[in-house]
Amino acid sequence: MGTIYAVANQKGGVGKTTTVINISAYLGSRGFKVLCVDSDPQGNTTTGFGIKKKSVNSSTYDVLTGKTRVQDAIVETEYPNVSIVPATESLAGAEIELANNDNRVNRLKMQLLTIKDQFDYIFVDCPPALGTITINSLVACDKVFVPMVAEFYALEGLSQLVNTVKIVKNNFNPTLEIGGILFTMFDGRLNVSNDVVSEVEKYFPNKVFQTKIPRNVRISEAPSHGKPIMYYDKSSKGAVAYELVCHEMLGEPLELPPKKRRGIFKFNKNKD
Repeated sequence: MGTIYAVANQKGGVGKTTTVINISAYLGSRGFKVLCVDSDPQGNTTTGFGIKKKSVNSSTYDVLTGKTRVQDAIVETEYPNVSIVPATESLAGAEIELANNDNRVNRLKMQLLTIKDQFDYIFVDCPPALGTITINSLVACDKVFVPMVAEFYALEGLSQLVNTVKIVKNNFNPTLEIGGILFTMFDGRLNVSNDVVSEVEKYFPNKVFQTKIPRNVRISEAPSHGKPIMYYDKSSKGAVAYELVCHEMLGEPLELPPKKRRGIFKFNKNKD
């Protein structure tokens, strides 16, 4: 039985889609069967895997509104062991269509339960808002994966998300938990960055990934080529960082020479 992760944060521009694409690609390269569910109407996960939206016949919108089964919406990407339920602009209409549906928060859960045992990992890329689509994702998932930037305002967004997770846990999904907090676009030279990390580690012990995703030009370039970073530039710091995140997820040791640690691990002036 696979594990379902909702990759969520109310704040936009924190690397949710980038994280879904790159973690999925690496796990797929290791032989794990991975499904991405693009639940953001912008459809960036879809295009990030090089899939043209005009070629999509069935999408997350059709799955949520009951127009098709999730099995029939799955599209194989060109990357090993990675499939996707794509999204198009029509997904924005799902919020309105589901508004008056008595079972609106369980739509995605009921669909994913029918295929959960066919995948090792299912990642749901949530929109940057706490609407019906995101609530569906939180109800359906086993764990919440939270990418965030190390900035002061990001702490407020994290607090709001945690409150929402508690509400969903108490009312719809009693086993829901925070599965990991990943800092993205990280610059360990800044005091505020390290202060924010320390604050989050204090309140969420053992939930913050040791690996930090640095600001990296190659990560920014990869989506325009429809490629995960490991297939665009495997030697870049961004590719190395996402590979190490996956090692952490799998409980594997992190082995990296000290000279390459800069920008990927939290800066500590007393070490390295």
